[in-house]
Amino acid sequence: MDDRGKHDAPMMGKRLAKRQVKPDLILSSPARRALSTAEIIANELDYRAQDIVVDDRLYATEAETLLGVIGELSDKLKCVMLFGHNPEFTDLAHRLSNKPALMLTCAVAQFTFESTSWSSIGSAKPTEILFDYPKKG
Repeated sequence: MDDRGKHDAPMMGKRLAKRQVKPDLILSSPARRALSTAEIIANELDYRAQDIVVDDRLYATEAETLLGVIGELSDKLKCVMLFGHNPEFTDLAHRLSNKPALMLTCAVAQFTFESTSWSSIGSAKPTEILFDYPKKG
């Protein structure tokens, strides 16, 4: 992780904590930079780093595969965080929001759905969308 990431990841984690984000599950790409970012953010959210689930499908993939991963989640989970790479995550954010979004390093796209099933994500429209990134302040 570069110096910018070492600075930005804890800051973004603190912003998420301030918004009271409490993930039931954190999924990460196996890539070192994505996993390091997930671990730093998890620490800020009082989520145990050893509980982060590494999923190979989050690496070098496409938005459709990411939607498949989301659709397989247990409906007992209410809040899930995914850590991965571009351009896939930018494509996913755009697909879920129909708004142009550029997922820069340490950017966060937060989507809230009224759905009771993860399998409907992709066809259901979010009730709330939040984009945040380090320089947004």
